Amino acid sequence: MTIQQWCFSYRGRLGRRDFWIWQAVWLVSTTLLFVLAGNDLLDTQMAAFGVVCLLWPASAVLVKRLHDRNRRGYWALLLIVAWMLVAGNWSMLDGVLPWLVGRAIPFIIFGALLLDVGVFRGTKGKNRFGTATLPVRYRSAAHQ
Repeated sequence: MTIQQWCFSYRGRLGRRDFWIWQAVWLVSTTLLFVLAGNDLLDTQMAAFGVVCLLWPASAVLVKRLHDRNRRGYWALLLIVAWMLVAGNWSMLDGVLPWLVGRAIPFIIFGALLLDVGVFRGTKGKNRFGTATLPVRYRSAAHQ
């Protein structure tokens, strides 16, 4: 799999190693953008734009990893649901419900999805999304 397919294609399957490499790239990139913005070396809006630009590759990597687990990419929409629950104002609810809806349920969703794609092995051999995972070629064939 090429880097272009890794970052921009929703087709195929992706193994855990390349999933975690993307997570590290995303974390370092996002942290760098906001450190630069926090030190007034980059406008905050530009940093936010950079994070938005990382959404496509992040979603493509997640969908391919879900495919390796033999799950449809629609499972990634759970992240949007969890994010909306975290961002919501649940103060109109009584007692422990604001904490439950705004913190506990999103934590369970994030944790379950991360456990599923980050820890568990993909299906062996061929599944409905393609053949076994192919490692990402981080260098071109000419440099190997």
